Amino acid sequence: MSRLTLDDLAALILARQGAAGRLVVAIAGSPGSGKSTTAEMLRERLNAASPGLADILPMDGFHYDDLVLEARGHRPRKGAPHTFDVDGLAIMLDRLRADDGRAVAVPVFDRAIEIARAGARIIEPAARIILVEGNYLLLDHPDWRALRTRFDLTVMLDVPEAVLRQRLTDRWLGLGLTGQALTDKLEGNDLPNMRLVLGGSVAADVVVGDG
Repeated sequence: MSRLTLDDLAALILARQGAAGRLVVAIAGSPGSGKSTTAEMLRERLNAASPGLADILPMDGFHYDDLVLEARGHRPRKGAPHTFDVDGLAIMLDRLRADDGRAVAVPVFDRAIEIARAGARIIEPAARIILVEGNYLLLDHPDWRALRTRFDLTVMLDVPEAVLRQRLTDRWLGLGLTGQALTDKLEGNDLPNMRLVLGGSVAADVVVGDG
């Protein structure tokens, strides 16, 4: 397992990307670790080498809808592993790996409304590198293990727990949560999810960060 900077990671991905099919890269990390930002910065670096070379598939697009979570009694744990359509994510990865020359519409999670929007992003056939970002991509659990066979390279973002906690607190404060509601959100959901990722993920090929 190597520890790399983002620039080093971009160089590694470019070196591995070849003519034979797409390269699928998993970027995993705890809630608040900066997965989306890291994926976007990485896409920017890769596309600077060749425009349209890379695009992003966010795991958060596979959140179950709030109506489904309410019906199952899982709404308070939204964001935990069992609140995602992991089979749907696996099928989407298979579609992207098929590399059949067709554009693929993928769902994206809209944080402004806390809902996944279907078909919100189009991954074009020209995209040869797919950056998949999400909390549980490397989770060592039966429901999630099958994803790993679909990744050509795995990355874990290493961020200190104190930094993660502060980022999560700031995120919910920004959305108007305060007092007991904020404490309940952190202690009842976000922090358990954080600890699950930190303690329950398999080792990645590459680590990025200074934690």
